[in-house]
Amino acid sequence: MANDERSARLGAFQEFAQSAKAWPFEEARKVVARLAGSSRPVIFETGYGPSGLPHIGTFGEVARTTMVRNAFIALTGGTIPTRLVAFSDDMDGLRKVPGNLPNQAMLAEYLGRPLTEVPDPFGSHESFAHHNNARLRGFLDSFGFEYDFMSSTETYRAGRFDEALLATLRAYDDVMAIMLPTLGPERRATYSPFLPIHPKTRIVCQVPILAHDADAGTITWKDEDGTTYETPVTGGAAKLQWKPDWAMRWFALGVDYEMAGKDLIDSVQQSSRICRAIGGRPPEGFNYELFLDENGEKISKSRGNGLSVEEWLAYAAPESLALFMYQKPKTAKRLFFDVIPKAVDEYYTFAAKYAEESPDKQIENPVWHISGAAAKAATVPISFAMLLNLVSASNAQERAVLWGFISRYAPGATPESEPELDKLVTHALTYYRDFVLPAKTYRAPTDVERTAMEALAGRLDGMDGASAEDIQNEVYAVGKEHFPVLREWFGALYQVLLGQEQGPRFGSFVALYGVAETRAMIADALARDVPAAG
Repeated sequence: MANDERSARLGAFQEFAQSAKAWPFEEARKVVARLAGSSRPVIFETGYGPSGLPHIGTFGEVARTTMVRNAFIALTGGTIPTRLVAFSDDMDGLRKVPGNLPNQAMLAEYLGRPLTEVPDPFGSHESFAHHNNARLRGFLDSFGFEYDFMSSTETYRAGRFDEALLATLRAYDDVMAIMLPTLGPERRATYSPFLPIHPKTRIVCQVPILAHDADAGTITWKDEDGTTYETPVTGGAAKLQWKPDWAMRWFALGVDYEMAGKDLIDSVQQSSRICRAIGGRPPEGFNYELFLDENGEKISKSRGNGLSVEEWLAYAAPESLALFMYQKPKTAKRLFFDVIPKAVDEYYTFAAKYAEESPDKQIENPVWHISGAAAKAATVPISFAMLLNLVSASNAQERAVLWGFISRYAPGATPESEPELDKLVTHALTYYRDFVLPAKTYRAPTDVERTAMEALAGRLDGMDGASAEDIQNEVYAVGKEHFPVLREWFGALYQVLLGQEQGPRFGSFVALYGVAETRAMIADALARDVPAAG
């Protein structure tokens, strides 16, 4: 979709955006206030280090920044141009060889060289950085993000940063005064904000600067063999350390908004001070919380203890992942496989409400922020949790078997008429196979539970075609007759019949699975084990 069409669609919500309380609007108002009535173009930025492949953090940062950008467009009626710059720090030196890459020995020969000068170990692109940049762009394109890609190497070499680099050189002493107190004694002794590119070895050199000449635009430094060089800071002959580089980029590109993880709070503060020292104004933004793994520990790319985008998308649509990113960005959240079903069903619940809501309600609905104010969002007639339980009860291994149950529950529903549900069916089968089935543990019923389940089977006899609500009433009635606490009754149904701790609204499940099939499932469960003492 063209930017002007997108802006018009978002801008139509301007009236309702002014009082919207969703967090992207709170962030976007910072940018509106920053403009102080100006209508100049606004720059949003996200950064990416191409020493590795794009990951779930990359998705989260671009998705969340896009949500703030959309909110800004709505607040301003789409009258102010915006850009989202996806910036690749591909001029960084290769610090170590990632263990998951081919051609390790070849890569080791290029340690210290800019990533755009390291050969592609996969042999498909001009360099390792070009390969990963292509993966990044393909990754972002697959989600439909609107962005302008920018390469650090190309920008440095084209002279786009020259003015900002010279400003940094003029503020050299101020930058050093900001950075040195943040460093340890050993690092402090050799630190320089400028990293010259060795004219012979092409190594990004971490060396002390012997002299700097702001008028000439050069730095003087000594190689480890004693050779002294005078290097211009412009034209890609040198680059900046990452915190000064971040500050310089904000200044050079006029970045108005950039968010960062909570672990970078100190870095944001230091880069902001540097940006001011060289004559710029640091962008607005906020620090989002980091994700935790299944054990509540911080996710680390190097440890590989997290969940990748590819893994999430094997079990759910990207909208559910975007919802996970939207919700409570300043709260640490577990990011593991068991959060997927809840995120899926929450998304479709919001989607079902969205089409029926008035514009002032839509703009507070997460779907508005995920879809960019689309007129409607795809919905499904059956929840993901229900599909998982249907697979569990039927032991279905193929989509056609599930669709047999679904078409009986929702007459006329087919994979062709319900393409969103068809995708969900495939995801449910995959998720069940990988996560639910290995964890299933059936238990024997107590005497009380056995009696209650026999009574339920009797009450269900003749209820073929009954509504889910009528069936649920019978389930409640049996539970009230035999259990002082209904929760115990439903827990027994899930554990004895489905082999799991939690389950669906049982009346809806029976209506979907079938009355006869449910009665047979009860009989099989009661015959499976000797009754446990009650």
